[in-house]
Amino acid sequence: MKKIIYLIFGISLIIGLGSCGVGKYKVASKPEAKTFSSVTIDTLIEDEILNVRAIEVVDSVGLAYLTSEGKFGMYFNNDAPEFDTIKKAFPIQIKHDTITPNFRALAIADNKGYGLSIGSPALVFNLDVDLHKNTVVYQENHEKAFYDSMAFWNENEGIAIGDPTDDCLSVIITRDKGKTWTKLSCDVLPKAKEGEAAFAASDTNIAMVGDKTWVATGGKASRILYSPDKGYTWQVFDTPIIQGLETTGIYSIDFYDENNGFAVGGDYTKADNNVANKIRTLDGGKTWQVVADGVGPGYRSCVQYVPNSNARQLVAIGFKGIDYSSDAGTTWTHLSDDGYYTLRFLNDSTAYAAGNKKISKLTFK
Repeated sequence: MKKIIYLIFGISLIIGLGSCGVGKYKVASKPEAKTFSSVTIDTLIEDEILNVRAIEVVDSVGLAYLTSEGKFGMYFNNDAPEFDTIKKAFPIQIKHDTITPNFRALAIADNKGYGLSIGSPALVFNLDVDLHKNTVVYQENHEKAFYDSMAFWNENEGIAIGDPTDDCLSVIITRDKGKTWTKLSCDVLPKAKEGEAAFAASDTNIAMVGDKTWVATGGKASRILYSPDKGYTWQVFDTPIIQGLETTGIYSIDFYDENNGFAVGGDYTKADNNVANKIRTLDGGKTWQVVADGVGPGYRSCVQYVPNSNARQLVAIGFKGIDYSSDAGTTWTHLSDDGYYTLRFLNDSTAYAAGNKKISKLTFK
């Protein structure tokens, strides 16, 4: 029976390409998605100790998630009897020696899952239903180690980013399907400014389109690190988002294509403040403009382009609720006060959202 479980799990880990942090939205042959005026929320999982900031859509199967309490879970939207056995295997408690990892990032590539924990030691796990196969493939013991987000360009190459331990952002890269990870030298990365770091709020600090990669920093300085070649070379661009304090800056970034990008954030300690907390680029991240300044949502921890929307439609989410824009972020409609940390679209009208004590399915209408 175990062999059957592992086989089903391996097949099921085929991730949809529309997930936040991957930033790839192919233009569909059908008409542009209709605009939304409301959202229906169906709670899928509810637990008093549940705290989730790391999720990924598993195409045609459901959702994979990691919790701050070290649990690896899956929600299955398939009621077929053959899934009954594997459903009972989740959630799985993951540990490394005596450490219970606080997971904030999850990536799936080549039918393999990888989890990233915050704090020291920083740990990257190879995830598997079989507990004996949940191995640590990278460990960093630096006292300042604190990783925030992870994503893959393809089945072989992936990246994770974190706060500086020296005088640059921490960046680790794999080129061998996640078997080994190498930390980039500060010699090839832009020098960090004083107080510049990143936020482990929603696993959406990284956006990718093809070989191009954008990494959002935050804190006393909030900028965009850009690589045109999957992390071999890097540039850095300034942004006009609110910054200057440890709690300010970009919390989430997404790109619809290689030109159109959007970032949200603010200051979570002043969550209603909506001044200079939403920015947009039309030139691939080289320059950014503040939009909806002083109007629309305040602090938000995740932003996502609606698939097949020609870079016009966005959803921003945070513990203060859910907001929607149909004009590339110029104006916003508040759809719900229901709070979440992170969001992933399943298609152009349905998404999964996760946060404190719950995981939900959102249907936009």
